[in-house]
Amino acid sequence: MSTAIRPLTSFIEGLASGTIEVIDLTQPLSERTPLIKLPPPFANTPVWTTHEISRYDERGPAWYWNWFEGGEHSGTHFDAPIHWVTGKDKDDVSQVPVRRLVGPAIVIDKTAEARANPDYLLTRDDIDAFARRHGPLPPGGWLLYRTGWDARANDQEAFLNANASGPHTPGIDGECARWLAGESPLVGIGVETVGTDAGTAHSFSPAFPCHQFMLGANKYGLTQLANLVKLPPTGAVLVVAPLKLVKGSGSPCRVLAFVQR
Repeated sequence: MSTAIRPLTSFIEGLASGTIEVIDLTQPLSERTPLIKLPPPFANTPVWTTHEISRYDERGPAWYWNWFEGGEHSGTHFDAPIHWVTGKDKDDVSQVPVRRLVGPAIVIDKTAEARANPDYLLTRDDIDAFARRHGPLPPGGWLLYRTGWDARANDQEAFLNANASGPHTPGIDGECARWLAGESPLVGIGVETVGTDAGTAHSFSPAFPCHQFMLGANKYGLTQLANLVKLPPTGAVLVVAPLKLVKGSGSPCRVLAFVQR
């Protein structure tokens, strides 16, 4: 057997035996899915809506199918570089190289910190501490930021956690976002919240630094992830599968992780 085939053969055998587990990191997408809410005068994404075409009836006696309407940035979704003004001349969803949609993942868990402070921000010190314990960040990899926020995913109000001053959800410090975009070997970040930036990031300088820096560097974002609790700090392989939307700024996607057990 060719040595080039052996890793794939081992992978298939691992899936069959259960020594490699496939974990779904995707939230269900429906009319109940929480969506970001921008203040006036900004336009908002519509509620995800499914419309029935036929269901084994006179409209189509042997088949059931639907059509849907909703925003590119609904539910568990992928942010392409052209989503933000800093990346307007970079890749849309259909142009993202597929090799960058599969890669190693690290999971930094700040659940306790986010529970104590919903405005908690991940810092460069947090990442350095993780690297000292678990090793260097993987080239071509993804940082998955666990905060426990996926427990709120079925409740719009709790998920956005807004008051008179705006939403309060954990995120990433501006200087950390700048470093991740410009100096780290990672290609993307993934979060459990409605967006990659903190709820208070509108007041940062610059505002919304994860969008500003990551997308401007032709890197990517993933939001509204689930089941990060099931992943180890290192060793998982992430697969991100957005729709190949021409000129798409983003896409709902299925996100899977492979974990060796």
